[in-house]
Amino acid sequence: MPEGHSVHRIARQFARNFAGHRVAASSPQGRFAEGASVLDGRELQTVFAVGKQMFADFGDDTWLRVHLGMYGAWDFAGEIAVDRTIASANGRMGQTNQRGTDMALEVLDNAGENSLSSIGAPRKARVRMSEQTKGDTDVEWESFPPAPIGAVRLRLLTDRTVADLRGPTACEIRTGCEIDETIAKLGPDPMHDDSTAAEDRFTEVVRRKPTRIGLLLMDQAVVSGIGNVYRAELLFRAGVDPHAPGRSVPEETVRGIWQDWVRLLRIGIETGQMMTMDGLTGEAYTLAMANRDDRHWVYKREGLPCRVCGTNIILEEMAARKLYWCPVCQR
Repeated sequence: MPEGHSVHRIARQFARNFAGHRVAASSPQGRFAEGASVLDGRELQTVFAVGKQMFADFGDDTWLRVHLGMYGAWDFAGEIAVDRTIASANGRMGQTNQRGTDMALEVLDNAGENSLSSIGAPRKARVRMSEQTKGDTDVEWESFPPAPIGAVRLRLLTDRTVADLRGPTACEIRTGCEIDETIAKLGPDPMHDDSTAAEDRFTEVVRRKPTRIGLLLMDQAVVSGIGNVYRAELLFRAGVDPHAPGRSVPEETVRGIWQDWVRLLRIGIETGQMMTMDGLTGEAYTLAMANRDDRHWVYKREGLPCRVCGTNIILEEMAARKLYWCPVCQR
């Protein structure tokens, strides 16, 4: 399932390439034909993400809500302008080399995690929009816009850029009030609200719950955007047993998890990858950016020795989701 950083990257890509433009909307698959007709010809005014959901304002109290769920993804093609700004102290997306291009974007993950052309669930086929987008199964196109590939729920098109949505859990037209109600039910997202009040809200909810913290971090009503990868890595970095009841975790530790989530989420948005190991430089950083096995502490490392203590990493199920953790470092 796409995690929070992916949806923020999608929202930024829409803001950079679609906001301020009138769009032609269609539903090649046919399942969203009525909704597409409502959007067709409207100008996309603003777009943002909260957790795993994206909200786009098309004016006149008309909003599009998209939740990618387990299998959803947006595929982009055409002239894509990359948004290199993020809401952080350095104000830039990654480091910049002497040619003025983004180094982070040049180190492509071997699984396409930081692809610019397809963001969300992994794709077996993508539309190649530039030489910067690589992949063994990319599909070339000769004229713009390219024909839809597969079951496209919604296509949004400007004169230069096209975005195709496939496999979402939710794709629907909503009013502004309905959007506000949806967001109010979600836990805080530090990229939407990084205030002290948001940290306090997260901390207070976790600290009063008897529920295992490994479940609380995956509950989108507690905190928005965390999925399997970030859950495992945040708990390892904090040295917290995933089975510990939320109310048993010290307040300073819960606040530390929130603050670490703020940091890791920003890194994910900057690089397009869930980089959760600190202090990597040079070749080690390049390897980690290219290979998920080299950038996580415990995720997908079941049976392998812990990078800190040497104990084998455990894989178990928690509420039908895979949980990775170290029984020595997290106790």
